[in-house]
This record gives sequence, structure tokens and C-alpha cells, in this order.
Amino acid sequence: MMWLKRFIWLGIAIALAFGAWGISTRLTNGHADANYGSYVVWGLWVAMYLFFVGIAAGSFMLATLDLLFHVPLFRGMGRLALFLALITLGAGLVHIWLDLGHLDRIWKVYLQGNLFSVMGQIVWGYTIFGLLTAFALLLTLARFKTPTWLLRVVMVVGLGLSLFLSGAVGALLGVQVARPFWHVGLFPVQFPIFSLGSAMALLLAVWAFFGPRNDPRFKQQIWILALGVVILQLVKTYFVWADFSQSVYGGVPMSVRAVEEVLFGQYWWAFWLLQIGLGTVIPIILLLTPQLRVRYSLAGAAGILVLIGFGVARANIVFPALTIPEIDALANAFSDPRLQFSYFPSWMEWAVTLGVIGATTAVFFIAYDYLAFLKLKEAN
Repeated sequence: MMWLKRFIWLGIAIALAFGAWGISTRLTNGHADANYGSYVVWGLWVAMYLFFVGIAAGSFMLATLDLLFHVPLFRGMGRLALFLALITLGAGLVHIWLDLGHLDRIWKVYLQGNLFSVMGQIVWGYTIFGLLTAFALLLTLARFKTPTWLLRVVMVVGLGLSLFLSGAVGALLGVQVARPFWHVGLFPVQFPIFSLGSAMALLLAVWAFFGPRNDPRFKQQIWILALGVVILQLVKTYFVWADFSQSVYGGVPMSVRAVEEVLFGQYWWAFWLLQIGLGTVIPIILLLTPQLRVRYSLAGAAGILVLIGFGVARANIVFPALTIPEIDALANAFSDPRLQFSYFPSWMEWAVTLGVIGATTAVFFIAYDYLAFLKLKEAN
């Protein structure tokens, strides 16, 4: 796997270089070089925030299989899942922090926030979740004997919090009555499924490429993770169908137009080619074909494709609802570069996201090389 690590480190170096330019531009010029504006107020970074924090919540759920429920097949994966939860949570929070208009005012949410606000609850929730995840990881690494009940309590609380936060992120969109495309009641239910599915895809990719292949359980572990990814992909596809069909049959013009924008409009290629084709159909074929699945590098690649599909799915949730004018004449009422209903991320936005992904991947590989608990071959 040395060639793979060298290739990944080359990609990380390129990503960090672009990311440094993107973040410096963001900090210097503010939002001037972003393609969102007064109408499309959320862009790529909000979609990536939803994507990464979803992985974090789902990774904690997977950690409970080892550290709370003690499922023998998942023994040794708990610490890895907690670490993945921490670094993906960081990636998500960096994205949403850079999306803020005034980066220095984040403290106001803690000291002057409204706890009855869904967004306020999410900010406090992810803060507690991050601290709880770090504490759980420390408990598993403690050299002194940790009381079993303490770790169990932490994992129980963390499991409930991860489910709440996944649903709350969906509710953050679902409570917005002015956006009928989001206001269908399904988001708080489907987002935990999205979180678990994306986290399982990440764990499949990491385990397939770096897991202990000499372990007699390895083949079965890959099969169970692959089967879980396939099932959750099918459930996700059902939710997409239910979401779109409700929107269309409901007949609300804004909602119908948003669905049409995804299926046949400016985002058709992202939905059909990336989310469905590359992120759903191809991975399912790879993971359900025995001759292909036992080639573990292909199983890992399938996990990465699923992650790409989930990332695109987040974008296909965020962008279309904001590109439909609330009033038909609004699009032509005023003329200004910041008053546009079409949206595609700018180079600066892509660079920031690429840099965050590169930094997150670098943190994982540095930890993998220097932290003993991430030596997967020794995890069991």
C-alpha cells in the first residue's frame, strides 16, 4: 500500500495548496469571491457542513457497536470510528464557520443565543457532542483502568445526542415554511439515515484499504459493512423518491420547480450522473458482485464513490430550493451581480472545500502513522 499512500499524499499536497489560496482569499476579501448572494444565501460550504457533520454523527453511532453493544464482529473499530467522528466534525464546523459573515462573532451564539432556536440548539449540541466524543476516545485510551459504567454512560448519551443532532439538522431545513421543497416533514427522519450511511461508507473505505487483512474476521467485516452500505443506499433512494413525489403531488409551484431543477434543470447532471450513477448504482454493483467485492481495493473505492454521492446529495438538497424565486417577477425586479437565482460554486469556494478535505485526510494519515491506537493491524 506504499504506492497508495504516496499517491494520496500527493493529492493532499495539491489540495492544501489550493486550500491555502482559497482560505486566504476568503479571509482577505470576505464573501466577495463567492457565487452566492442575497437570493441564494447558502452554497457549497453549507452543503459540505451538512455532509461532514452527518458523517461525524453516524461514526459515533457505529462506534457504539463496539464500545457499547460489544458486537464481536466490530471489536477494534470503536476507537477508529470515534476518531473519524472527531476529524469529520472539525471539517464540518470549519465549513460553516467560514460561511459566517462575521467570523469573530461566533461567541455570541453561546453567550447571547436563543436556546429555543433550532440553530442555537445545534451549535450547543455539536459543541457538547465534540467534547463527549473526545472524552469517550480518551477513556478508551486511558492507561489506568477506566470504570466500565463510565464509558457506557458516555456512549449512551453520545448515541442519543448523535441521533438528535442528525434529526435537528434536517429540522433546520424542514421548519422553513417559506421553502416548500424542504418543508415536507421527512428531513428530520431521513437525515439520521444519511448520517449512518455516509459514516458506514467512510468506515468501509478505511477498513478496506488499511484494515488488518490477516485477521480471520476481515472478510466478514468487509461483507457486513458493504451490505450495510447497500441497504442504507436503497433506503436513501427511497427517501429521495418519497421526498420528490410528495413535492410534485403536493402541487406547490415553488416545490415542483425545485424538483424539476434537480431532475431536468441546471443540476440534472449532478443528480443523475453523480448522485445516482456514480454514487449509488455503481457502488451497489461493486458491493453485490462477489468477484468484485473480495477485491478489497474495489470495496474501498465503492465506499469513496458512495461518499461522493452523499456529498452531491447534500448539495442537491441545499441549492435548488434557493434558486427558485419566491415571487416570479423578483428575478427581473432588480439587476445586480449579487442578485442571481442561478448558483454554482466559485473557484474560491471549491478551493476552500478542497483544502479542508486535504487537511482532514492529512490529519488521519499523520495519526495513522504516529498514534498506536490507529494501527488497525493491531486493533484486534
